[in-house]
Amino acid sequence: MKQHRYRITVEHLADAHGNPSIHAAPLQFETGNHDDILAIAQRMRGRGDFDPDTATALAIGLKLFGEVMLENRGHPLFAELAPHFRDFMKRLKQGAHTLQNNPS
Repeated sequence: MKQHRYRITVEHLADAHGNPSIHAAPLQFETGNHDDILAIAQRMRGRGDFDPDTATALAIGLKLFGEVMLENRGHPLFAELAPHFRDFMKRLKQGAHTLQNNPS
């Protein structure tokens, strides 16, 4: 499958108490995704469901997780979750206005 390629970097800035990070280096890895996740994150930010950082975290997290699940769909770890994840993604793609009018 053709994929977009990404380098993901996570840098620890501070602990839960606001103390500066003790981690020496950011965590960095490369991964692929069948979608343009930067464009998806931008669309999520523009929807107004969440503040921009939350919308970005949601979009990136879902796309990274979803790709792992898709590439490993036969793995028993995902057996129970897969149908619910598909339903969730369908509802998410419908948009906030639809969810407010149809909560089920």
